Amino acid sequence: MSTIHIDRLLETCIKRGASDIHLSVGRPPVLRLDGRLRQLETKVLEPEDCTALMKSITPDRNQQELQEEGGTDFGFAFGDAGRFRVSVFRQKGNISIVLRLIPVRFLSFEEIGLPNITKALCRRPRGLFLVTGPTGSGKTTTLASMLNYINQELDRHIVTIEDPIEYYHSHKKSLINQREVGNDVPSFAEALRRVLRSDPDVILVGEMRDLETMEGAIMAAETGHLVFSTVHTTGCQGTVNRIIDAFPQEQQEQIRVQLSTTLIAVLSQALMPKIGSGRVAAYEFLVVNPAISNLIRENKTFRIDSAIQTGKKYGMQLLDDHLWKLFEQGLIPADEMLDKARHPGDLQEKLEKAGKLAEAGDAAVSGQLGGIVSPTEAAPPPQPTAAGSNT
Repeated sequence: MSTIHIDRLLETCIKRGASDIHLSVGRPPVLRLDGRLRQLETKVLEPEDCTALMKSITPDRNQQELQEEGGTDFGFAFGDAGRFRVSVFRQKGNISIVLRLIPVRFLSFEEIGLPNITKALCRRPRGLFLVTGPTGSGKTTTLASMLNYINQELDRHIVTIEDPIEYYHSHKKSLINQREVGNDVPSFAEALRRVLRSDPDVILVGEMRDLETMEGAIMAAETGHLVFSTVHTTGCQGTVNRIIDAFPQEQQEQIRVQLSTTLIAVLSQALMPKIGSGRVAAYEFLVVNPAISNLIRENKTFRIDSAIQTGKKYGMQLLDDHLWKLFEQGLIPADEMLDKARHPGDLQEKLEKAGKLAEAGDAAVSGQLGGIVSPTEAAPPPQPTAAGSNT
């Protein structure tokens, strides 16, 4: 395969509205369309194909890292059509590549389906705003939309620390500087240490991976900055516990106090295929009010879920409530709702009461049968998805 072929693959991905391209030895290229894997009707990739493809897009620095570490990540622009985040890694001695399409267009809060209160939270002068969820649940897209809103509406100095840079932002009403870990700065922790000297108003920390980064992000929020970051957790209650538990026992009391005063919101999301085509996000949203602040400080985080239920007037909602709403609106199938639910048993009971369990069973069975058919045969003609609903 030549560079021409990688261009054709990237064009196919953009044209079909896929979110990812998977290149692995022993299989033709595979696209992820609406959350499902679909094989392309081309030749099976040989080891030399994957190596040639890797060399055609991977910078020298990353090829070096691949040799030394067995894997590397980077981003690159495909003309004006889009950017790709790339993960290259070795497996069974061969090269595998996964390319994630980062759309060029920012989505509005309405298009993503974010709660209205998000705009007010983005205008806050300080605090920690966490976006959580598993890989591929749309965290990057949500954060990019929030930063774009601030960039358009407010005059702020925004500094992002990313690994790698995904969405490219240009200066609008705000001034925005984007730093790439490994390229502009050695690590998240080092970037956070230095960022406070650059007079920032808003800081985006791509990911709170380790203790040092968590400490840095909390401290930046405490010292009067609006800090956005992501954590790979599900549910708002779980996110608060995960951060506290990351610290040594003797520091946990202090972290509870710090979090109770700095945390302003946790948005936990899941992304799933929409009936028809495209994808839709379901959200759990926690807005920290005085009552929730007290629960965090007093180590009563187990009561956060019930506090979210009683805080609907603040724009709060539990993930399962949103999933049920999307199911009732006919946007997602029952089996998908149960798969993504935090308490599937409760939703199953709800389905039984509503007399909709038969539908759920049929959907689940057809889902299982779908797994028996090869992806190529099972695939309907791919429909373009809404741009941006795939990171």
